[in-house]
Amino acid sequence: MEVVIEFVKLVSVVGVVGILSWLVYGYSSVWVKSERVRRKLRMQGIRGPSPSFLYGNLPHMHKLQSQAKLTNTTISTTNNHLFLAHDYTSTLFPYFEHWRKQYGQLYTYSTGMKQHLYVNEAELVREMNQCITLNLGKPSYVTNKLAPLLGNGILRANGLSWAHQRKLVAAEFYMDKVKGMVGLMIESAQPLLTKWEQLIEAHEGGSSDNGTEVKVDADLRGFSADVISRVCFGHSYSKGKEVFSKLRSIQKAMSTQGGFQLFGVSGIRGMLHYLWSTKKQNQISSLEKEVESIIWELVEERRRKQSEYSSAAAEKDLMQLLLEAAESDQSSDHEGKEFSKRSFIVDNCKNIYFAGHETTAVAASWCLMLLALHPQWQTSIRNEVAQLCPNGIPDADSLPHLKTVTMVIQETLRLYPPAAFVSREAYEDVQIGNIKVPKGVCLWTLIPTLHRDPEIWGADANEFKPERFSEGVSKACKFPQAYVPFGLGTRLCLGKNFAMVQLKVVLALIISNFSFSLSPSYTHSPAYRMIVEPGHGVYILIRKI
Repeated sequence: MEVVIEFVKLVSVVGVVGILSWLVYGYSSVWVKSERVRRKLRMQGIRGPSPSFLYGNLPHMHKLQSQAKLTNTTISTTNNHLFLAHDYTSTLFPYFEHWRKQYGQLYTYSTGMKQHLYVNEAELVREMNQCITLNLGKPSYVTNKLAPLLGNGILRANGLSWAHQRKLVAAEFYMDKVKGMVGLMIESAQPLLTKWEQLIEAHEGGSSDNGTEVKVDADLRGFSADVISRVCFGHSYSKGKEVFSKLRSIQKAMSTQGGFQLFGVSGIRGMLHYLWSTKKQNQISSLEKEVESIIWELVEERRRKQSEYSSAAAEKDLMQLLLEAAESDQSSDHEGKEFSKRSFIVDNCKNIYFAGHETTAVAASWCLMLLALHPQWQTSIRNEVAQLCPNGIPDADSLPHLKTVTMVIQETLRLYPPAAFVSREAYEDVQIGNIKVPKGVCLWTLIPTLHRDPEIWGADANEFKPERFSEGVSKACKFPQAYVPFGLGTRLCLGKNFAMVQLKVVLALIISNFSFSLSPSYTHSPAYRMIVEPGHGVYILIRKI
Protein backbone atom coordinates (compact mmCIF):
# COMPACT_ATOMS: atom_id res chain seq x y z
CA MET A 1 0.00 0.00 0.00
CA GLU A 2 2.83 2.38 0.90
CA VAL A 3 4.44 1.63 -2.44
CA VAL A 4 1.23 2.65 -4.23
CA ILE A 5 1.01 5.87 -2.22
CA GLU A 6 4.64 6.72 -3.01
CA PHE A 7 4.00 6.00 -6.70
CA VAL A 8 0.98 8.32 -6.71
CA LYS A 9 3.06 11.02 -5.03
CA LEU A 10 5.79 10.57 -7.63
CA VAL A 11 3.28 10.85 -10.47
CA SER A 12 1.82 13.96 -8.89
CA VAL A 13 5.25 15.56 -8.58
CA VAL A 14 6.06 14.71 -12.18
CA GLY A 15 2.71 16.20 -13.26
CA VAL A 16 3.35 19.40 -11.32
CA VAL A 17 6.87 19.65 -12.75
CA GLY A 18 5.44 19.09 -16.23
CA ILE A 19 2.89 21.86 -15.79
CA LEU A 20 5.53 24.22 -14.42
CA SER A 21 7.81 23.38 -17.32
CA TRP A 22 5.00 24.12 -19.75
CA LEU A 23 4.36 27.46 -18.06
CA VAL A 24 8.05 28.35 -18.16
CA TYR A 25 8.20 27.38 -21.82
CA GLY A 26 5.08 29.42 -22.56
CA TYR A 27 6.56 32.39 -20.74
CA SER A 28 9.91 32.22 -22.48
CA SER A 29 8.76 31.38 -26.00
CA VAL A 30 5.57 33.43 -26.21
CA TRP A 31 5.37 36.11 -23.56
CA VAL A 32 9.00 37.22 -23.63
CA LYS A 33 9.05 37.26 -27.42
CA SER A 34 5.80 39.23 -27.58
CA GLU A 35 6.99 41.63 -24.89
CA ARG A 36 10.16 42.26 -26.88
CA VAL A 37 8.08 43.17 -29.94
CA ARG A 38 5.78 45.40 -27.85
CA ARG A 39 8.79 47.18 -26.41
CA LYS A 40 10.03 47.99 -29.92
CA LEU A 41 6.64 49.47 -30.77
CA ARG A 42 6.35 51.41 -27.50
CA MET A 43 9.75 52.97 -28.14
CA GLN A 44 8.23 54.49 -31.29
CA GLY A 45 5.37 56.02 -29.28
CA ILE A 46 2.81 53.37 -30.23
CA ARG A 47 0.49 52.57 -27.33
CA GLY A 48 -2.26 50.02 -26.79
CA PRO A 49 -4.19 48.00 -24.20
CA SER A 50 -2.17 45.96 -21.71
CA PRO A 51 -2.20 42.25 -22.59
CA SER A 52 -2.84 39.36 -20.21
CA PHE A 53 -0.44 36.43 -19.93
CA LEU A 54 -0.64 34.03 -22.92
CA TYR A 55 -4.04 35.27 -24.14
CA GLY A 56 -3.05 38.89 -24.81
CA ASN A 57 -6.14 41.04 -25.34
CA LEU A 58 -8.42 38.22 -26.47
CA PRO A 59 -10.45 38.08 -23.21
CA HIS A 60 -11.16 41.82 -23.50
CA MET A 61 -12.10 41.38 -27.18
CA HIS A 62 -14.54 38.60 -26.29
CA LYS A 63 -16.07 40.73 -23.54
CA LEU A 64 -16.54 43.74 -25.83
CA GLN A 65 -18.03 41.54 -28.55
CA SER A 66 -20.52 40.00 -26.10
CA GLN A 67 -21.55 43.43 -24.83
CA ALA A 68 -22.04 44.66 -28.40
CA LYS A 69 -24.33 41.71 -29.18
CA LEU A 70 -26.45 42.47 -26.12
CA THR A 71 -26.83 46.17 -26.89
CA ASN A 72 -27.17 45.89 -30.68
CA THR A 73 -30.59 46.49 -32.16
CA THR A 74 -31.32 46.18 -35.86
CA ILE A 75 -32.79 49.18 -37.66
CA SER A 76 -36.17 48.76 -39.37
CA THR A 77 -37.43 50.68 -42.39
CA THR A 78 -39.28 53.08 -40.09
CA ASN A 79 -35.85 54.53 -39.31
CA ASN A 80 -34.63 54.94 -42.90
CA HIS A 81 -32.68 58.08 -42.20
CA LEU A 82 -30.67 56.36 -39.48
CA PHE A 83 -29.27 53.75 -41.87
CA LEU A 84 -26.18 55.57 -42.97
CA ALA A 85 -25.42 57.18 -39.62
CA HIS A 86 -25.54 53.73 -38.03
CA ASP A 87 -21.94 52.94 -37.06
CA TYR A 88 -21.97 49.24 -37.88
CA THR A 89 -18.24 48.87 -37.17
CA SER A 90 -18.93 49.41 -33.45
CA THR A 91 -21.24 46.38 -33.60
CA LEU A 92 -19.19 44.10 -35.84
CA PHE A 93 -15.74 45.02 -34.47
CA PRO A 94 -16.36 46.79 -31.13
CA TYR A 95 -12.81 46.22 -29.84
CA PHE A 96 -11.32 48.20 -32.74
CA GLU A 97 -13.65 51.13 -32.11
CA HIS A 98 -13.18 50.96 -28.33
CA TRP A 99 -9.40 51.14 -28.61
CA ARG A 100 -9.45 53.70 -31.44
CA LYS A 101 -11.27 56.11 -29.13
CA GLN A 102 -8.61 55.51 -26.48
CA TYR A 103 -5.42 55.38 -28.52
CA GLY A 104 -6.18 57.03 -31.85
CA GLN A 105 -5.67 55.80 -35.41
CA LEU A 106 -2.47 53.86 -34.66
CA TYR A 107 -2.20 51.41 -31.77
CA THR A 108 -1.00 47.91 -30.93
CA TYR A 109 -2.81 44.94 -29.37
CA SER A 110 -2.12 41.26 -28.82
CA THR A 111 -3.97 37.99 -29.44
CA GLY A 112 -1.57 35.93 -27.37
CA MET A 113 0.56 34.37 -30.06
CA LYS A 114 0.46 37.42 -32.33
CA GLN A 115 1.14 41.13 -31.98
CA HIS A 116 -0.92 43.46 -34.16
CA LEU A 117 -0.89 47.05 -35.36
CA TYR A 118 -4.14 48.86 -36.06
CA VAL A 119 -3.28 51.32 -38.83
CA ASN A 120 -5.95 53.82 -39.91
CA GLU A 121 -3.80 56.91 -40.50
CA ALA A 122 -4.29 57.80 -44.16
CA GLU A 123 -0.61 58.39 -44.90
CA LEU A 124 0.49 55.14 -43.26
CA VAL A 125 -2.26 53.26 -45.12
CA ARG A 126 -0.83 54.59 -48.37
CA GLU A 127 2.69 53.59 -47.39
CA MET A 128 1.56 50.12 -46.34
CA ASN A 129 -0.39 49.45 -49.53
CA GLN A 130 2.30 50.76 -51.85
CA CYS A 131 5.12 48.83 -50.18
CA ILE A 132 6.56 46.56 -52.91
CA THR A 133 8.60 44.19 -50.76
CA LEU A 134 7.55 40.54 -50.77
CA ASN A 135 8.35 40.54 -47.03
CA LEU A 136 4.96 42.17 -46.43
CA GLY A 137 2.12 39.79 -47.31
CA LYS A 138 -1.17 38.33 -46.16
CA PRO A 139 -1.14 37.22 -42.47
CA SER A 140 -0.27 33.53 -42.51
CA TYR A 141 -2.49 32.53 -39.57
CA VAL A 142 -5.48 34.16 -41.32
CA THR A 143 -4.81 32.57 -44.69
CA ASN A 144 -4.38 29.19 -42.97
CA LYS A 145 -7.92 29.47 -41.62
CA LEU A 146 -9.21 30.35 -45.10
CA ALA A 147 -7.56 27.34 -46.75
CA PRO A 148 -10.80 25.31 -47.16
CA LEU A 149 -12.37 28.21 -49.06
CA LEU A 150 -9.39 29.43 -51.10
CA GLY A 151 -6.84 26.62 -51.19
CA ASN A 152 -3.38 27.88 -52.20
CA GLY A 153 -4.72 30.25 -54.84
CA ILE A 154 -3.82 33.88 -55.41
CA LEU A 155 -5.91 35.27 -52.52
CA ARG A 156 -3.90 33.24 -49.98
CA ALA A 157 -0.53 33.19 -51.70
CA ASN A 158 2.49 35.23 -50.63
CA GLY A 159 5.99 35.89 -51.91
CA LEU A 160 7.10 34.46 -55.25
CA SER A 161 4.08 32.15 -55.43
CA TRP A 162 1.77 35.17 -55.24
CA ALA A 163 3.80 37.12 -57.82
CA HIS A 164 3.67 34.18 -60.25
CA GLN A 165 -0.08 33.66 -59.87
CA ARG A 166 -0.85 37.37 -60.08
CA LYS A 167 1.02 37.69 -63.35
CA LEU A 168 -1.00 34.81 -64.77
CA VAL A 169 -4.46 35.83 -63.54
CA ALA A 170 -4.08 39.58 -64.16
CA ALA A 171 -4.09 39.06 -67.92
CA GLU A 172 -7.72 37.92 -67.79
CA PHE A 173 -8.92 41.21 -66.24
CA TYR A 174 -7.19 43.94 -68.25
CA MET A 175 -9.72 46.58 -69.29
CA ASP A 176 -9.43 45.79 -73.00
CA LYS A 177 -10.44 42.21 -72.29
CA VAL A 178 -13.18 43.20 -69.83
CA LYS A 179 -14.79 45.39 -72.49
CA GLY A 180 -15.18 42.29 -74.61
CA MET A 181 -17.19 40.67 -71.80
CA VAL A 182 -20.02 43.24 -71.78
CA GLY A 183 -22.19 41.26 -74.19
CA LEU A 184 -21.97 38.16 -72.00
CA MET A 185 -22.78 40.24 -68.92
CA ILE A 186 -25.95 41.54 -70.58
CA GLU A 187 -26.94 37.99 -71.52
CA SER A 188 -26.38 36.87 -67.93
CA ALA A 189 -28.66 39.64 -66.65
CA GLN A 190 -31.63 38.60 -68.79
CA PRO A 191 -32.86 35.78 -66.49
CA LEU A 192 -32.93 38.23 -63.56
CA LEU A 193 -34.88 40.85 -65.54
CA THR A 194 -37.31 38.22 -66.88
CA LYS A 195 -37.87 36.75 -63.41
CA TRP A 196 -38.71 40.14 -61.92
CA GLU A 197 -41.07 40.97 -64.80
CA GLN A 198 -42.88 37.67 -64.26
CA LEU A 199 -43.16 38.37 -60.52
CA ILE A 200 -44.77 41.73 -61.29
CA GLU A 201 -47.19 40.15 -63.75
CA ALA A 202 -48.14 37.50 -61.22
CA HIS A 203 -48.66 40.19 -58.59
CA GLU A 204 -50.93 42.38 -60.78
CA GLY A 205 -54.46 42.50 -59.51
CA GLY A 206 -53.31 42.19 -55.90
CA SER A 207 -54.55 44.42 -53.13
CA SER A 208 -51.43 46.62 -52.98
CA ASP A 209 -50.16 49.02 -55.65
CA ASN A 210 -46.92 49.79 -53.79
CA GLY A 211 -45.00 47.31 -55.92
CA THR A 212 -43.94 43.69 -55.91
CA GLU A 213 -41.60 42.58 -53.16
CA VAL A 214 -38.32 41.01 -54.25
CA LYS A 215 -35.41 39.78 -52.15
CA VAL A 216 -32.56 40.71 -54.47
CA ASP A 217 -29.54 38.93 -52.97
CA ALA A 218 -29.92 35.45 -54.46
CA ASP A 219 -30.84 36.81 -57.89
CA LEU A 220 -27.79 39.07 -57.93
CA ARG A 221 -25.58 36.17 -56.86
CA GLY A 222 -27.01 34.12 -59.69
CA PHE A 223 -26.27 36.89 -62.18
CA SER A 224 -22.73 37.43 -60.93
CA ALA A 225 -22.04 33.71 -60.79
CA ASP A 226 -23.24 33.24 -64.36
CA VAL A 227 -20.95 36.05 -65.52
CA ILE A 228 -17.86 34.59 -63.86
CA SER A 229 -18.72 31.11 -65.16
CA ARG A 230 -19.10 32.29 -68.74
CA VAL A 231 -16.20 34.70 -69.09
CA CYS A 232 -13.60 32.91 -67.00
CA PHE A 233 -14.42 29.24 -67.38
CA GLY A 234 -16.40 28.93 -70.59
CA HIS A 235 -19.55 27.42 -69.08
CA SER A 236 -22.86 28.71 -67.78
CA TYR A 237 -24.07 29.03 -64.21
CA SER A 238 -26.07 25.83 -64.63
CA LYS A 239 -22.78 23.91 -64.66
CA GLY A 240 -21.03 25.94 -62.01
CA LYS A 241 -23.95 26.45 -59.60
CA GLU A 242 -22.94 23.49 -57.44
CA VAL A 243 -19.52 25.08 -56.95
CA PHE A 244 -21.03 28.42 -55.96
CA SER A 245 -23.56 26.81 -53.64
CA LYS A 246 -20.97 24.73 -51.80
CA LEU A 247 -18.48 27.62 -51.56
CA ARG A 248 -21.27 29.68 -50.04
CA SER A 249 -21.93 26.87 -47.55
CA ILE A 250 -18.22 26.80 -46.61
CA GLN A 251 -18.29 30.58 -46.17
CA LYS A 252 -21.31 30.38 -43.85
CA ALA A 253 -19.85 27.48 -41.85
CA MET A 254 -16.56 29.33 -41.34
CA SER A 255 -18.41 32.49 -40.34
CA THR A 256 -20.35 30.68 -37.61
CA GLN A 257 -17.21 29.33 -35.97
CA GLY A 258 -16.92 32.53 -34.02
CA GLY A 259 -16.01 36.16 -34.62
CA PHE A 260 -12.38 35.58 -33.80
CA GLN A 261 -11.40 33.30 -36.66
CA LEU A 262 -9.50 36.30 -38.02
CA PHE A 263 -7.57 37.04 -34.86
CA GLY A 264 -6.62 33.66 -33.51
CA VAL A 265 -7.42 31.76 -30.33
CA SER A 266 -4.46 30.37 -28.42
CA GLY A 267 -3.66 28.14 -25.48
CA ILE A 268 -6.31 26.16 -23.56
CA ARG A 269 -9.08 28.37 -24.96
CA GLY A 270 -7.89 27.48 -28.46
CA MET A 271 -7.92 23.75 -27.65
CA LEU A 272 -11.48 23.93 -26.28
CA HIS A 273 -12.56 25.98 -29.28
CA TYR A 274 -11.03 23.40 -31.61
CA LEU A 275 -12.83 20.52 -29.87
CA TRP A 276 -16.11 22.42 -29.89
CA SER A 277 -15.84 23.11 -33.61
CA THR A 278 -14.68 19.64 -34.74
CA LYS A 279 -18.10 18.79 -36.16
CA LYS A 280 -18.11 22.06 -38.10
CA GLN A 281 -14.59 21.36 -39.34
CA ASN A 282 -15.69 17.95 -40.62
CA GLN A 283 -18.56 19.58 -42.48
CA ILE A 284 -16.20 22.12 -44.04
CA SER A 285 -13.71 19.41 -45.05
CA SER A 286 -16.47 17.42 -46.72
CA LEU A 287 -17.69 20.46 -48.66
CA GLU A 288 -14.11 21.30 -49.64
CA LYS A 289 -13.61 17.86 -51.18
CA GLU A 290 -16.91 18.11 -53.04
CA VAL A 291 -15.97 21.51 -54.49
CA GLU A 292 -12.59 20.25 -55.64
CA SER A 293 -14.19 17.20 -57.25
CA ILE A 294 -16.74 19.28 -59.18
CA ILE A 295 -14.14 21.78 -60.39
CA TRP A 296 -11.87 18.97 -61.53
CA GLU A 297 -14.74 17.44 -63.50
CA LEU A 298 -15.13 20.77 -65.31
CA VAL A 299 -11.37 20.88 -65.92
CA GLU A 300 -11.40 17.35 -67.36
CA GLU A 301 -14.32 18.32 -69.59
CA ARG A 302 -12.31 21.30 -70.82
CA ARG A 303 -9.30 19.10 -71.52
CA ARG A 304 -11.43 16.89 -73.72
CA LYS A 305 -12.34 19.98 -75.73
CA GLN A 306 -8.87 21.54 -75.52
CA SER A 307 -8.30 21.45 -79.27
CA GLU A 308 -11.14 23.95 -79.68
CA TYR A 309 -9.16 26.53 -77.71
CA SER A 310 -5.73 26.02 -79.22
CA SER A 311 -6.36 27.68 -82.57
CA ALA A 312 -6.52 31.30 -81.41
CA ALA A 313 -5.11 32.97 -78.30
CA ALA A 314 -8.07 35.39 -78.29
CA GLU A 315 -10.41 32.53 -77.45
CA LYS A 316 -8.58 31.52 -74.29
CA ASP A 317 -10.37 32.06 -71.02
CA LEU A 318 -8.95 31.88 -67.52
CA MET A 319 -9.36 28.12 -67.17
CA GLN A 320 -7.39 27.60 -70.39
CA LEU A 321 -4.62 29.89 -69.15
CA LEU A 322 -4.49 27.97 -65.86
CA LEU A 323 -4.28 24.66 -67.70
CA GLU A 324 -1.42 25.87 -69.86
CA ALA A 325 0.41 27.42 -66.89
CA ALA A 326 0.05 24.21 -64.89
CA GLU A 327 1.43 22.13 -67.75
CA SER A 328 4.34 24.54 -68.06
CA ASP A 329 4.98 24.46 -64.32
CA GLN A 330 5.44 20.70 -64.33
CA SER A 331 8.47 21.00 -66.58
CA SER A 332 9.97 24.12 -65.04
CA ASP A 333 11.41 25.25 -61.74
CA HIS A 334 7.92 25.38 -60.24
CA GLU A 335 7.85 21.60 -59.91
CA GLY A 336 7.89 20.54 -56.30
CA LYS A 337 6.35 23.78 -55.06
CA GLU A 338 3.67 23.84 -52.36
CA PHE A 339 0.91 23.03 -54.80
CA SER A 340 0.65 20.35 -57.47
CA LYS A 341 -0.65 20.87 -60.96
CA ARG A 342 -4.14 19.81 -59.93
CA SER A 343 -4.29 21.96 -56.80
CA PHE A 344 -2.88 24.94 -58.71
CA ILE A 345 -5.78 24.80 -61.17
CA VAL A 346 -8.50 23.90 -58.65
CA ASP A 347 -7.41 26.44 -56.03
CA ASN A 348 -7.27 29.36 -58.45
CA CYS A 349 -10.67 28.38 -59.83
CA LYS A 350 -12.00 28.43 -56.25
CA ASN A 351 -10.49 31.89 -55.73
CA ILE A 352 -12.04 33.33 -58.87
CA TYR A 353 -15.39 31.60 -58.30
CA PHE A 354 -15.61 33.05 -54.78
CA ALA A 355 -13.99 36.48 -55.10
CA GLY A 356 -15.27 37.02 -58.63
CA HIS A 357 -18.94 36.73 -57.80
CA GLU A 358 -19.55 37.01 -54.05
CA THR A 359 -18.17 40.52 -53.45
CA THR A 360 -19.70 41.93 -56.65
CA ALA A 361 -23.13 40.52 -55.84
CA VAL A 362 -22.99 41.94 -52.30
CA ALA A 363 -21.91 45.35 -53.64
CA ALA A 364 -24.87 45.30 -56.06
CA SER A 365 -27.23 44.50 -53.15
CA TRP A 366 -25.94 47.48 -51.17
CA CYS A 367 -26.32 49.67 -54.29
CA LEU A 368 -29.98 48.72 -54.69
CA MET A 369 -30.63 49.30 -50.98
CA LEU A 370 -29.22 52.83 -51.17
CA LEU A 371 -30.94 53.63 -54.48
CA ALA A 372 -34.23 52.43 -53.00
CA LEU A 373 -33.77 55.00 -50.24
CA HIS A 374 -32.83 57.72 -52.73
CA PRO A 375 -35.14 57.45 -55.77
CA GLN A 376 -33.88 60.74 -57.24
CA TRP A 377 -30.65 58.93 -58.13
CA GLN A 378 -32.66 56.23 -59.89
CA THR A 379 -34.16 58.96 -62.05
CA SER A 380 -30.74 60.47 -62.81
CA ILE A 381 -29.32 57.09 -63.83
CA ARG A 382 -32.40 56.24 -65.92
CA ASN A 383 -32.12 59.53 -67.84
CA GLU A 384 -28.38 59.05 -68.35
CA VAL A 385 -28.79 55.51 -69.70
CA ALA A 386 -31.63 56.59 -72.02
CA GLN A 387 -29.44 59.39 -73.39
CA LEU A 388 -26.17 57.47 -73.82
CA CYS A 389 -27.12 53.84 -74.43
CA PRO A 390 -28.77 52.60 -77.65
CA ASN A 391 -32.25 51.21 -76.80
CA GLY A 392 -31.41 51.64 -73.11
CA ILE A 393 -28.89 48.80 -73.24
CA PRO A 394 -25.28 49.64 -72.30
CA ASP A 395 -22.36 48.53 -74.43
CA ALA A 396 -18.56 48.72 -74.20
CA ASP A 397 -18.53 52.21 -75.76
CA SER A 398 -21.27 53.78 -73.64
CA LEU A 399 -20.28 52.32 -70.25
CA PRO A 400 -17.28 54.64 -69.65
CA HIS A 401 -19.61 57.64 -70.10
CA LEU A 402 -22.15 56.56 -67.47
CA LYS A 403 -20.86 59.05 -64.93
CA THR A 404 -23.87 58.98 -62.60
CA VAL A 405 -23.82 55.18 -62.35
CA THR A 406 -20.11 55.32 -61.56
CA MET A 407 -20.60 57.90 -58.80
CA VAL A 408 -23.36 55.84 -57.17
CA ILE A 409 -21.18 52.69 -57.21
CA GLN A 410 -18.20 54.56 -55.78
CA GLU A 411 -20.29 56.07 -52.98
CA THR A 412 -21.83 52.69 -52.17
CA LEU A 413 -18.39 51.09 -51.96
CA ARG A 414 -17.35 53.91 -49.64
CA LEU A 415 -20.22 53.41 -47.21
CA TYR A 416 -20.50 49.61 -47.48
CA PRO A 417 -17.25 48.13 -48.77
CA PRO A 418 -17.66 44.32 -48.96
CA ALA A 419 -14.03 43.83 -47.88
CA ALA A 420 -13.73 44.96 -44.25
CA PHE A 421 -9.94 44.91 -43.89
CA VAL A 422 -6.63 45.49 -45.50
CA SER A 423 -4.34 43.08 -43.64
CA ARG A 424 -0.60 42.40 -43.86
CA GLU A 425 2.07 40.50 -41.94
CA ALA A 426 5.75 41.48 -41.73
CA TYR A 427 7.81 38.39 -42.60
CA GLU A 428 10.94 40.40 -41.84
CA ASP A 429 11.50 43.78 -40.18
CA VAL A 430 9.84 46.33 -42.49
CA GLN A 431 9.89 50.13 -42.66
CA ILE A 432 6.46 51.66 -43.34
CA GLY A 433 6.59 55.44 -43.39
CA ASN A 434 8.15 56.49 -40.09
CA ILE A 435 7.26 53.17 -38.39
CA LYS A 436 9.66 50.24 -38.04
CA VAL A 437 7.45 47.17 -38.00
CA PRO A 438 9.13 44.17 -36.29
CA LYS A 439 9.07 40.74 -37.90
CA GLY A 440 5.89 38.79 -37.14
CA VAL A 441 3.63 41.80 -36.51
CA CYS A 442 0.29 41.83 -38.34
CA LEU A 443 -1.15 45.13 -39.60
CA TRP A 444 -4.88 45.79 -39.86
CA THR A 445 -6.72 48.66 -41.55
CA LEU A 446 -10.48 48.78 -40.95
CA ILE A 447 -11.82 50.00 -44.30
CA PRO A 448 -15.34 51.12 -43.20
CA THR A 449 -13.84 53.33 -40.48
CA LEU A 450 -11.39 54.85 -42.95
CA HIS A 451 -14.21 55.48 -45.43
CA ARG A 452 -16.37 57.28 -42.86
CA ASP A 453 -13.72 59.40 -41.15
CA PRO A 454 -14.98 63.04 -40.98
CA GLU A 455 -11.37 64.26 -40.97
CA ILE A 456 -10.97 62.73 -44.44
CA TRP A 457 -14.45 62.99 -45.97
CA GLY A 458 -15.94 65.97 -44.14
CA ALA A 459 -18.85 66.42 -41.75
CA ASP A 460 -21.19 64.60 -44.17
CA ALA A 461 -19.09 61.41 -44.12
CA ASN A 462 -22.07 59.26 -43.08
CA GLU A 463 -24.39 60.64 -45.76
CA PHE A 464 -25.10 59.08 -49.17
CA LYS A 465 -23.81 61.77 -51.52
CA PRO A 466 -22.59 60.31 -54.83
CA GLU A 467 -21.90 63.82 -56.10
CA ARG A 468 -18.76 63.88 -53.95
CA PHE A 469 -17.21 61.69 -56.69
CA SER A 470 -18.25 64.02 -59.55
CA GLU A 471 -14.61 64.91 -60.21
CA GLY A 472 -13.22 61.47 -59.40
CA VAL A 473 -11.70 59.96 -56.29
CA SER A 474 -8.84 62.46 -56.22
CA LYS A 475 -11.25 65.33 -55.48
CA ALA A 476 -13.73 63.36 -53.36
CA CYS A 477 -11.81 63.57 -50.08
CA LYS A 478 -8.81 65.09 -48.35
CA PHE A 479 -6.63 61.98 -48.76
CA PRO A 480 -7.52 59.92 -51.90
CA GLN A 481 -5.35 57.06 -50.64
CA ALA A 482 -7.95 56.59 -47.90
CA TYR A 483 -10.43 55.22 -50.46
CA VAL A 484 -9.56 51.52 -50.65
CA PRO A 485 -12.61 49.36 -51.53
CA PHE A 486 -10.35 47.36 -53.87
CA GLY A 487 -7.14 47.77 -51.89
CA LEU A 488 -4.27 49.85 -53.17
CA GLY A 489 -0.82 49.46 -54.66
CA THR A 490 0.71 46.08 -55.48
CA ARG A 491 -2.15 44.15 -53.87
CA LEU A 492 -4.85 46.08 -55.74
CA CYS A 493 -7.76 43.74 -56.49
CA LEU A 494 -7.19 42.12 -59.87
CA GLY A 495 -10.92 42.11 -60.55
CA LYS A 496 -11.47 45.85 -60.03
CA ASN A 497 -12.19 46.60 -63.70
CA PHE A 498 -14.29 43.45 -64.02
CA ALA A 499 -16.37 44.28 -60.93
CA MET A 500 -16.95 47.93 -61.89
CA VAL A 501 -18.09 47.06 -65.42
CA GLN A 502 -20.34 44.28 -64.12
CA LEU A 503 -21.93 46.62 -61.56
CA LYS A 504 -22.52 49.30 -64.20
CA VAL A 505 -24.17 46.79 -66.53
CA VAL A 506 -26.55 45.29 -63.98
CA LEU A 507 -27.53 48.62 -62.39
CA ALA A 508 -28.13 50.27 -65.78
CA LEU A 509 -30.34 47.37 -66.89
CA ILE A 510 -32.33 47.14 -63.65
CA ILE A 511 -32.98 50.89 -63.39
CA SER A 512 -33.90 51.13 -67.08
CA ASN A 513 -36.59 48.50 -66.57
CA PHE A 514 -37.80 49.06 -63.00
CA SER A 515 -38.35 51.68 -60.34
CA PHE A 516 -38.16 50.53 -56.74
CA SER A 517 -38.39 51.51 -53.09
CA LEU A 518 -37.33 49.83 -49.88
CA SER A 519 -39.74 47.23 -48.55
CA PRO A 520 -40.95 47.31 -44.94
CA SER A 521 -39.57 43.75 -44.75
CA TYR A 522 -36.02 45.08 -44.94
CA THR A 523 -34.10 45.20 -41.67
CA HIS A 524 -30.81 47.03 -41.65
CA SER A 525 -28.25 44.76 -40.00
CA PRO A 526 -24.83 44.58 -41.71
CA ALA A 527 -23.15 41.26 -40.92
CA TYR A 528 -19.54 40.11 -41.25
CA ARG A 529 -19.37 36.71 -42.99
CA MET A 530 -15.89 36.93 -44.46
CA ILE A 531 -17.27 40.02 -46.21
CA VAL A 532 -19.71 42.70 -44.98
CA GLU A 533 -23.15 41.87 -46.36
CA PRO A 534 -26.79 42.65 -45.54
CA GLY A 535 -27.47 40.41 -42.57
CA HIS A 536 -31.08 39.59 -43.52
CA GLY A 537 -30.94 40.31 -47.24
CA VAL A 538 -32.24 43.32 -49.19
CA TYR A 539 -35.99 43.50 -49.86
CA ILE A 540 -37.31 46.04 -52.36
CA LEU A 541 -40.69 46.85 -53.89
CA ILE A 542 -40.35 46.95 -57.69
CA ARG A 543 -42.54 48.40 -60.43
CA LYS A 544 -42.12 48.01 -64.19
CA ILE A 545 -41.14 51.18 -66.05
